[in-house]
Amino acid sequence: MISKYEKEIINKLLDKYEKSKSFVGENKVNQRFNVKISSVFPRYTDHSNYEIFQAVNEAVDTLVRASFIIAKANSAHVYSNVILNVAKLEDIYKYIGRKPKKDINSSVLNLMEIYKNKNQILNKYCETQYERIHSNKTIQFFNNDLEELENILIAVDELLKVDTETFSRDFSVKVFKDSKVFERIAGKVVNLIYEFGVFPEKDRILGDLNIVKNPTYVNFKGPGSITINDQKIDLTSLSSDIAISSKMLSDIECIEVTGKAVITIENLTSFHTFSDKDMLAIYLGGYHNRVRREIIKKIHQQNSQIAFYHFGDIDAGGFYILEHLKRQTGVDFIPFKMDIETLEAHKKYTKRLTENDKKRLTKLVDSQYHKVINYMLENNCKLEQEAVNVE
Repeated sequence: MISKYEKEIINKLLDKYEKSKSFVGENKVNQRFNVKISSVFPRYTDHSNYEIFQAVNEAVDTLVRASFIIAKANSAHVYSNVILNVAKLEDIYKYIGRKPKKDINSSVLNLMEIYKNKNQILNKYCETQYERIHSNKTIQFFNNDLEELENILIAVDELLKVDTETFSRDFSVKVFKDSKVFERIAGKVVNLIYEFGVFPEKDRILGDLNIVKNPTYVNFKGPGSITINDQKIDLTSLSSDIAISSKMLSDIECIEVTGKAVITIENLTSFHTFSDKDMLAIYLGGYHNRVRREIIKKIHQQNSQIAFYHFGDIDAGGFYILEHLKRQTGVDFIPFKMDIETLEAHKKYTKRLTENDKKRLTKLVDSQYHKVINYMLENNCKLEQEAVNVE
């Protein structure tokens, strides 16, 4: 039976080999792959620990007799380093029960062929992995578990087909026949979609794709009325807002705006403190999924003569969300209090930019928001909308 010391030695050597140019056939000279025994087993040279010294020596002796490695001990039977015998690679992989990287790569490439044309995100992901495999780089979102990788690809494919709000557990049962599978891979799925898709904020992706943990609502308040199944609700006469379940949004027949504008507000606290008798205010539940966007489109179609504003954080995420909302609805939203004047008026509440903030803002310097973007970069500041006085 193979010992844990044999496995450790062989795995270290194979790791070196699989990361080398020789592995992809690009090296013009023969490479030797060796590791120092003391780096693999730091306690090997500890004279007070004879058991480990003896166990490691036995492992090395066994591997040398099998011609898997080349090693030479000194007069005290101490090994300095061991060298992989690349001529015996096939036997070595079998001996320790390790699947060769070439076989793993081949299986991944076959999987990519199945999913690369499912949607644009998967196409970008697969094309990138082709390049990484051929450059002997690690495969993103893959930890040598082929089943998990396929589940990730399946989830990305199925998520983009969800057209009604769905609980994450129900999605998992429908797609994987198991309520826990999606929960286990959700982090990797979201990271993949964020990297290869076009979404403003990573933590809003599932909501944007109609996957929720709990029932959600859209809040309305201000000058206007909503008609649901022939029942007209006069928002103007209400002392506060009204929340409508996402399940009922498709039942809305008409939203009439009697004020001068509509404003969507990103943050719930800001929505509750907002007060303008000329604006119908809408809180979209933290993200703009298909159902919510359809409501925006309906309001715009039925009230095309009025202006539409969006109020969000004055940071990279806020502007990305605004652009995403405009792109997905076709409505030309005007930023509300997302300007230099607001930053200067609330200067004591601003925060410093992170490196990620700067990176994302830099991508917007040529946008229509270039003045406020440049100001933020030059003054190293951003502002959460809760700090803005909107009463």
